[in-house]
Amino acid sequence: MSAEKKTGKVTFTYYPGCSSQGSARHLDESLRAIAPEIGIELRDLDDWNCCGASVGHIGGGQLPNLALTGRNLAKAEQQGPEDVVTGCAACYLNTHAGNEKIKADVKKRQAVNEALGAADMSYDADLQVRHMCEVIVNEVGIDRIKERVTNPLEGLKVAGYVGCQTVRPFAGTDSGGSYDTYEDPDFLDDFAEACGAEAVPFEVKTACCGGSVAVMSPDRTLHLIKRILEAAKEAGADVISTPCPLCQTNVEMYQEMINEKYGTDFNIPVVFYSQLMAVAFGLDGEKDAALHRNTIRSEKLEAMAKK
Repeated sequence: MSAEKKTGKVTFTYYPGCSSQGSARHLDESLRAIAPEIGIELRDLDDWNCCGASVGHIGGGQLPNLALTGRNLAKAEQQGPEDVVTGCAACYLNTHAGNEKIKADVKKRQAVNEALGAADMSYDADLQVRHMCEVIVNEVGIDRIKERVTNPLEGLKVAGYVGCQTVRPFAGTDSGGSYDTYEDPDFLDDFAEACGAEAVPFEVKTACCGGSVAVMSPDRTLHLIKRILEAAKEAGADVISTPCPLCQTNVEMYQEMINEKYGTDFNIPVVFYSQLMAVAFGLDGEKDAALHRNTIRSEKLEAMAKK
Protein backbone atom coordinates (compact mmCIF):
# COMPACT_ATOMS: atom_id res chain seq x y z
CA MET A 1 0.00 0.00 0.00
CA SER A 2 1.28 3.43 -0.89
CA ALA A 3 2.34 5.77 1.89
CA GLU A 4 2.64 8.70 -0.49
CA LYS A 5 2.63 12.09 1.18
CA LYS A 6 -0.45 14.18 0.46
CA THR A 7 -0.90 17.91 0.90
CA GLY A 8 -3.74 20.40 0.90
CA LYS A 9 -7.34 20.05 2.03
CA VAL A 10 -10.13 17.93 0.58
CA THR A 11 -13.82 18.58 1.18
CA PHE A 12 -16.63 16.04 1.41
CA THR A 13 -20.33 15.93 2.14
CA TYR A 14 -20.46 13.95 5.37
CA TYR A 15 -23.22 11.40 5.93
CA PRO A 16 -23.08 10.42 9.64
CA GLY A 17 -25.73 7.67 9.60
CA CYS A 18 -28.08 6.53 12.34
CA SER A 19 -25.46 4.91 14.59
CA SER A 20 -23.73 8.28 14.97
CA GLN A 21 -26.67 9.37 17.09
CA GLY A 22 -26.38 6.47 19.52
CA SER A 23 -24.19 3.37 19.66
CA ALA A 24 -21.36 4.85 17.58
CA ARG A 25 -21.24 8.41 18.86
CA HIS A 26 -17.57 7.81 19.68
CA LEU A 27 -16.86 7.07 16.00
CA ASP A 28 -18.64 10.22 14.86
CA GLU A 29 -17.05 12.45 17.49
CA SER A 30 -13.52 11.14 16.94
CA LEU A 31 -13.86 11.36 13.15
CA ARG A 32 -14.96 14.97 13.40
CA ALA A 33 -11.97 15.63 15.65
CA ILE A 34 -9.28 14.06 13.48
CA ALA A 35 -10.58 15.11 10.06
CA PRO A 36 -9.33 18.73 10.11
CA GLU A 37 -6.04 17.56 11.61
CA ILE A 38 -5.26 15.59 8.44
CA GLY A 39 -6.68 17.98 5.88
CA ILE A 40 -10.26 16.72 5.53
CA GLU A 41 -13.19 19.13 5.68
CA LEU A 42 -16.53 17.51 6.47
CA ARG A 43 -19.72 19.35 5.54
CA ASP A 44 -22.72 17.67 7.10
CA LEU A 45 -25.43 16.33 4.83
CA ASP A 46 -28.51 18.35 5.64
CA ASP A 47 -31.68 16.54 6.76
CA TRP A 48 -30.30 13.06 6.05
CA ASN A 49 -32.28 9.86 6.53
CA CYS A 50 -31.54 6.20 7.29
CA CYS A 51 -29.58 4.42 4.54
CA GLY A 52 -31.94 1.47 4.68
CA ALA A 53 -29.64 -0.95 6.49
CA SER A 54 -32.15 -1.25 9.31
CA VAL A 55 -35.48 -1.02 7.49
CA GLY A 56 -34.94 -0.97 3.73
CA HIS A 57 -34.97 -4.73 3.23
CA ILE A 58 -38.28 -5.35 4.98
CA GLY A 59 -40.85 -5.88 2.21
CA GLY A 60 -41.67 -3.74 -0.78
CA GLY A 61 -38.89 -4.98 -3.02
CA GLN A 62 -35.77 -3.02 -3.91
CA LEU A 63 -37.32 0.40 -4.54
CA PRO A 64 -37.81 1.51 -0.89
CA ASN A 65 -34.11 0.93 -0.18
CA LEU A 66 -33.02 2.72 -3.34
CA ALA A 67 -35.39 5.60 -2.61
CA LEU A 68 -33.84 6.08 0.84
CA THR A 69 -30.40 6.20 -0.76
CA GLY A 70 -31.68 8.40 -3.57
CA ARG A 71 -33.10 10.95 -1.14
CA ASN A 72 -29.78 11.30 0.68
CA LEU A 73 -27.90 11.64 -2.58
CA ALA A 74 -30.42 14.14 -3.92
CA LYS A 75 -29.92 16.24 -0.79
CA ALA A 76 -26.14 15.95 -1.21
CA GLU A 77 -26.38 16.96 -4.87
CA GLN A 78 -28.30 20.07 -3.83
CA GLN A 79 -25.49 21.03 -1.46
CA GLY A 80 -22.69 20.79 -4.01
CA PRO A 81 -20.55 18.54 -6.21
CA GLU A 82 -18.41 17.06 -3.43
CA ASP A 83 -18.15 13.30 -2.99
CA VAL A 84 -20.23 11.82 -0.19
CA VAL A 85 -18.25 10.18 2.61
CA THR A 86 -19.38 8.09 5.56
CA GLY A 87 -17.61 6.41 8.45
CA CYS A 88 -20.24 3.70 8.95
CA ALA A 89 -19.65 0.38 7.20
CA ALA A 90 -23.36 -0.37 6.76
CA CYS A 91 -24.09 3.13 5.46
CA TYR A 92 -21.21 2.78 3.02
CA LEU A 93 -22.35 -0.64 1.83
CA ASN A 94 -25.97 0.43 1.31
CA THR A 95 -25.36 3.92 -0.05
CA HIS A 96 -22.51 2.95 -2.36
CA ALA A 97 -24.40 -0.07 -3.69
CA GLY A 98 -27.58 1.95 -4.17
CA ASN A 99 -25.71 4.71 -5.96
CA GLU A 100 -24.08 2.28 -8.36
CA LYS A 101 -27.44 0.62 -9.13
CA ILE A 102 -29.09 3.99 -9.77
CA LYS A 103 -26.23 4.98 -12.07
CA ALA A 104 -26.19 1.71 -14.01
CA ASP A 105 -29.91 1.15 -14.54
CA VAL A 106 -32.02 3.79 -16.27
CA LYS A 107 -35.29 2.16 -15.18
CA LYS A 108 -34.23 2.08 -11.54
CA ARG A 109 -33.11 5.70 -11.75
CA GLN A 110 -36.48 6.68 -13.21
CA ALA A 111 -38.33 4.77 -10.49
CA VAL A 112 -36.25 6.42 -7.75
CA ASN A 113 -36.80 9.87 -9.21
CA GLU A 114 -40.51 9.20 -9.53
CA ALA A 115 -40.59 8.43 -5.80
CA LEU A 116 -38.47 11.48 -5.00
CA GLY A 117 -40.76 13.61 -7.13
CA ALA A 118 -43.39 13.41 -4.40
CA ALA A 119 -41.10 15.71 -2.42
CA ASP A 120 -40.05 17.79 -5.44
CA MET A 121 -36.62 16.17 -5.46
CA SER A 122 -34.52 14.29 -8.02
CA TYR A 123 -31.05 12.78 -8.28
CA ASP A 124 -28.93 13.07 -11.43
CA ALA A 125 -26.54 10.26 -10.36
CA ASP A 126 -23.44 12.44 -10.53
CA LEU A 127 -21.93 11.76 -7.10
CA GLN A 128 -19.41 9.28 -5.73
CA VAL A 129 -19.93 7.55 -2.36
CA ARG A 130 -16.77 6.84 -0.38
CA HIS A 131 -15.70 5.33 2.93
CA MET A 132 -13.64 7.39 5.34
CA CYS A 133 -10.90 4.74 5.50
CA GLU A 134 -10.51 4.82 1.72
CA VAL A 135 -10.38 8.62 1.80
CA ILE A 136 -7.66 8.54 4.46
CA VAL A 137 -5.62 6.08 2.39
CA ASN A 138 -6.09 7.74 -1.00
CA GLU A 139 -6.53 11.43 -0.20
CA VAL A 140 -4.48 11.81 2.98
CA GLY A 141 -1.80 9.15 2.94
CA ILE A 142 -0.04 7.34 5.76
CA ASP A 143 2.87 9.80 5.81
CA ARG A 144 0.56 12.68 6.70
CA ILE A 145 -0.83 10.71 9.65
CA LYS A 146 2.69 10.04 10.88
CA GLU A 147 3.58 13.72 10.57
CA ARG A 148 0.57 14.73 12.67
CA VAL A 149 1.35 12.34 15.53
CA THR A 150 2.61 14.17 18.63
CA ASN A 151 1.73 11.52 21.18
CA PRO A 152 2.85 8.17 19.71
CA LEU A 153 1.07 5.13 21.10
CA GLU A 154 4.27 3.32 21.96
CA GLY A 155 3.77 -0.04 23.64
CA LEU A 156 0.10 -0.37 22.61
CA LYS A 157 -0.63 -3.61 20.77
CA VAL A 158 -3.54 -3.32 18.33
CA ALA A 159 -5.52 -6.03 16.56
CA GLY A 160 -7.03 -4.50 13.42
CA TYR A 161 -10.49 -5.99 12.93
CA VAL A 162 -11.89 -4.77 9.60
CA GLY A 163 -15.07 -6.88 9.54
CA CYS A 164 -17.11 -7.73 6.44
CA GLN A 165 -18.85 -4.63 5.19
CA THR A 166 -16.05 -2.06 4.92
CA VAL A 167 -14.15 -4.06 2.30
CA ARG A 168 -16.82 -6.24 0.69
CA PRO A 169 -17.55 -5.94 -2.15
CA PHE A 170 -16.01 -2.58 -3.06
CA ALA A 171 -12.43 -2.47 -1.77
CA GLY A 172 -10.83 -3.91 -4.90
CA THR A 173 -12.95 -1.96 -7.40
CA ASP A 174 -12.38 1.33 -9.17
CA SER A 175 -15.65 2.74 -7.84
CA GLY A 176 -14.65 1.67 -4.31
CA GLY A 177 -11.29 3.42 -4.49
CA SER A 178 -9.19 0.27 -4.97
CA TYR A 179 -7.56 1.04 -1.64
CA ASP A 180 -7.19 -2.52 -0.38
CA THR A 181 -8.28 -6.10 -0.88
CA TYR A 182 -10.99 -7.97 0.96
CA GLU A 183 -8.80 -11.04 1.50
CA ASP A 184 -6.11 -9.44 3.67
CA PRO A 185 -6.54 -5.67 4.05
CA ASP A 186 -3.65 -3.75 5.57
CA PHE A 187 -5.08 -0.30 6.16
CA LEU A 188 -5.97 -0.71 9.86
CA ASP A 189 -2.50 -2.07 10.56
CA ASP A 190 -1.02 0.89 8.67
CA PHE A 191 -3.14 3.31 10.70
CA ALA A 192 -2.06 1.76 14.01
CA GLU A 193 1.63 1.77 13.08
CA ALA A 194 1.42 5.34 11.81
CA CYS A 195 0.14 6.24 15.29
CA GLY A 196 3.17 4.61 16.89
CA ALA A 197 1.36 1.46 18.06
CA GLU A 198 2.23 -2.15 17.24
CA ALA A 199 -0.12 -3.91 14.82
CA VAL A 200 -0.26 -7.55 15.91
CA PRO A 201 -0.85 -10.44 13.49
CA PHE A 202 -4.60 -11.01 13.23
CA GLU A 203 -5.79 -13.67 10.80
CA VAL A 204 -9.51 -13.11 11.41
CA LYS A 205 -9.49 -9.44 10.44
CA THR A 206 -12.32 -9.89 7.91
CA ALA A 207 -14.27 -12.61 9.77
CA CYS A 208 -17.97 -11.94 10.38
CA CYS A 209 -19.11 -10.95 13.87
CA GLY A 210 -22.69 -11.95 13.15
CA GLY A 211 -23.84 -8.51 12.10
CA SER A 212 -27.47 -7.69 12.77
CA VAL A 213 -28.19 -11.35 13.58
CA ALA A 214 -26.14 -10.85 16.76
CA VAL A 215 -28.48 -8.08 17.80
CA MET A 216 -31.62 -10.15 17.28
CA SER A 217 -30.36 -13.65 18.18
CA PRO A 218 -26.99 -13.40 19.96
CA ASP A 219 -26.91 -17.11 20.82
CA ARG A 220 -26.53 -17.85 17.13
CA THR A 221 -23.46 -15.68 16.76
CA LEU A 222 -21.53 -15.89 20.05
CA HIS A 223 -19.19 -18.50 18.57
CA LEU A 224 -18.27 -16.07 15.78
CA ILE A 225 -17.41 -13.28 18.21
CA LYS A 226 -15.55 -15.73 20.46
CA ARG A 227 -13.26 -16.61 17.55
CA ILE A 228 -12.39 -12.93 17.05
CA LEU A 229 -11.70 -12.41 20.76
CA GLU A 230 -9.59 -15.56 20.96
CA ALA A 231 -7.43 -14.41 18.06
CA ALA A 232 -6.93 -10.98 19.65
CA LYS A 233 -6.03 -12.53 23.01
CA GLU A 234 -3.60 -15.01 21.43
CA ALA A 235 -1.93 -12.12 19.60
CA GLY A 236 -1.48 -10.26 22.89
CA ALA A 237 -3.59 -7.30 21.77
CA ASP A 238 -4.29 -4.53 24.26
CA VAL A 239 -7.19 -3.31 22.12
CA ILE A 240 -9.13 -4.35 19.05
CA SER A 241 -9.47 -1.55 16.48
CA THR A 242 -12.32 -1.46 13.96
CA PRO A 243 -13.98 0.93 11.48
CA CYS A 244 -17.44 -0.66 11.79
CA PRO A 245 -20.07 0.48 14.33
CA LEU A 246 -21.87 -2.86 14.38
CA CYS A 247 -18.63 -4.82 14.74
CA GLN A 248 -17.58 -2.54 17.57
CA THR A 249 -20.88 -3.00 19.38
CA ASN A 250 -21.10 -6.76 18.93
CA VAL A 251 -17.52 -7.62 19.82
CA GLU A 252 -17.57 -5.35 22.86
CA MET A 253 -21.11 -5.92 24.12
CA TYR A 254 -21.24 -9.72 24.13
CA GLN A 255 -17.99 -10.48 25.93
CA GLU A 256 -19.73 -11.00 29.25
CA MET A 257 -22.29 -13.33 27.67
CA ILE A 258 -19.49 -15.30 25.98
CA ASN A 259 -17.63 -15.58 29.27
CA GLU A 260 -20.74 -16.98 30.93
CA LYS A 261 -21.42 -19.49 28.17
CA TYR A 262 -17.88 -20.70 27.49
CA GLY A 263 -16.11 -20.10 30.80
CA THR A 264 -13.72 -17.57 29.25
CA ASP A 265 -12.45 -14.33 30.78
CA PHE A 266 -12.46 -11.86 27.90
CA ASN A 267 -12.31 -8.17 28.76
CA ILE A 268 -10.74 -6.68 25.66
CA PRO A 269 -11.46 -3.04 24.76
CA VAL A 270 -12.83 -2.53 21.23
CA VAL A 271 -12.11 0.96 19.88
CA PHE A 272 -12.46 2.79 16.61
CA TYR A 273 -9.31 3.55 14.60
CA SER A 274 -10.25 7.23 14.78
CA GLN A 275 -10.07 7.10 18.57
CA LEU A 276 -6.50 5.82 18.30
CA MET A 277 -5.65 8.66 15.92
CA ALA A 278 -7.20 11.27 18.20
CA VAL A 279 -5.06 10.11 21.12
CA ALA A 280 -1.94 9.91 18.95
CA PHE A 281 -2.60 13.42 17.66
CA GLY A 282 -2.54 14.69 21.24
CA LEU A 283 -6.23 15.60 21.26
CA ASP A 284 -8.45 15.46 24.32
CA GLY A 285 -9.16 11.90 25.44
CA GLU A 286 -12.81 12.59 26.25
CA LYS A 287 -13.94 15.51 24.09
CA ASP A 288 -12.13 14.36 20.94
CA ALA A 289 -11.27 10.67 21.30
CA ALA A 290 -14.52 9.96 23.19
CA LEU A 291 -12.87 7.14 25.13
CA HIS A 292 -15.45 7.53 27.88
CA ARG A 293 -18.11 6.15 25.52
CA ASN A 294 -16.53 2.70 25.31
CA THR A 295 -18.29 0.13 27.49
CA ILE A 296 -15.04 -1.77 28.09
CA ARG A 297 -12.58 0.98 28.90
CA SER A 298 -8.95 0.73 27.85
CA GLU A 299 -6.93 1.82 30.86
CA LYS A 300 -3.75 1.65 28.81
CA LEU A 301 -5.05 3.89 26.02
CA GLU A 302 -6.72 6.29 28.44
CA ALA A 303 -3.46 6.64 30.33
CA MET A 304 -1.84 7.78 27.09
CA ALA A 305 -4.55 10.32 26.29
CA LYS A 306 -4.40 14.04 26.92
CA LYS A 307 -6.60 15.05 29.84
